[in-house]
Amino acid sequence: MNQTAPRHYDNSFEVHDKDALARARALLDGARDFAAMGKAVTDAVQRNATWRGEQCVNLLAPEAPTSPGVRALLASEIGTRAAEGHIGPVNRWFAGTRHIDEVEALCVELLKRYFRCRYADHRMCASMIGNAVVYQALTEPGDVIMTVAQPLGGHSSNREIGPAGGRGLKIVDIPMDPVELTVDLESFRRVAPLVRPKVVTLGLSMTLFPLPVAEMKAIIAPWGGKLFFDGAHQLGLVGGRQFQDPLAEGADIMTGSAGKTFSGPQSGIIVWDDPSITEAVTTAVFPIWAATHQVNRVAALALATAEMLEFGETYMARIVANAQALAKALEARGIPMLGSHKGYTRTHQTIADVGSYGRGLAAAQKLERANIIVNKNLLPRDKPEDWDYPSGLRIGTIEVTRLGMGPKEMERIADFMADIVVKGTDPEKLKPAVLEFRQPFQKVYYCFEHGLPAV
Repeated sequence: MNQTAPRHYDNSFEVHDKDALARARALLDGARDFAAMGKAVTDAVQRNATWRGEQCVNLLAPEAPTSPGVRALLASEIGTRAAEGHIGPVNRWFAGTRHIDEVEALCVELLKRYFRCRYADHRMCASMIGNAVVYQALTEPGDVIMTVAQPLGGHSSNREIGPAGGRGLKIVDIPMDPVELTVDLESFRRVAPLVRPKVVTLGLSMTLFPLPVAEMKAIIAPWGGKLFFDGAHQLGLVGGRQFQDPLAEGADIMTGSAGKTFSGPQSGIIVWDDPSITEAVTTAVFPIWAATHQVNRVAALALATAEMLEFGETYMARIVANAQALAKALEARGIPMLGSHKGYTRTHQTIADVGSYGRGLAAAQKLERANIIVNKNLLPRDKPEDWDYPSGLRIGTIEVTRLGMGPKEMERIADFMADIVVKGTDPEKLKPAVLEFRQPFQKVYYCFEHGLPAV
């Protein structure tokens, strides 16, 4: 088997964790045959399914469990088929796509219904690709855009290190209020006419409260500026009428992730109303940013959209209620929470300031040892160089809500978190109690198989 091992140089640059790669190489080197190598992969997947899927209290804001039906479609036969191009026999490069056209057309029309919009596209395999589509369609290299800086909640896809930078755009910061956690509208009113941005992007991964979409659009309208709402996190909430509706308020286009509040397969969605940008947007999708776009994922997205049409309003309302309840309970137990003077959050996530408790990375790692999963997060006071060791934690309630938990369970989760973060309880000693708490919550709700939970 040694002849199959790749060349390896200890002093070579490697972006991935070298210890993790070394463990993988050792596992493959010790395998008796290629079938054993394959089994190593399936065993790792099963370990993750058991631990993360059955034993952890998952509070990651960017994740949601999918329904049994959606998971089945992700493994369906249609996923082996290629469907390059737009819907319709003349538009396809391949013959034999009539049922694929049917599935994709159903997906598009379902998305239009959920988001109450005129146009929708489903072909992005990630929401970041959706952002790249928007910049491809609405800008030229060298154009000025305005986006939110990362310590204040902005996302890398709209900054120099992401698709915006890759497009060659000049990026000016949107002024933000670090206390109110929204746009400083008066400062924006002064700055925007000076730089006359082609596009203003409201894209925040730390998203707690509605943003002044209508007011900002009115400010940039005189020079034809476009307002782009990156709703990666809020997408399900928007369609479920639990958050602002950016298109109705004047946004020209909205992208988002299907794998966060929308609770579908990991993928990107784009929606808009203006027919004048349709050709540019769809041309940016294909042939530039998407070709064979995983039809199994499209089928799963279509079913997830039908689920959201049926259950979305109730599901999204309970996600927000749980986020508010968890934030209130954490603050009562000694963990400062951002936005407390505004009710903590109007979304699925809340932000904890753990600067006094070892900062975000250390707190997240301690919680993980007790099977509680969160992510470290920059706070407005942090600097860009604090990326690896920020002051905050981002905490989301999508998964715990879909498993049937409510405000009572949020109090218990807050107890666990405060015991570890504030009181310094050994996570290993608390882990059995977390496992016992998690064990009854194994069924995914807000779907056609299981309906609504008894909350």
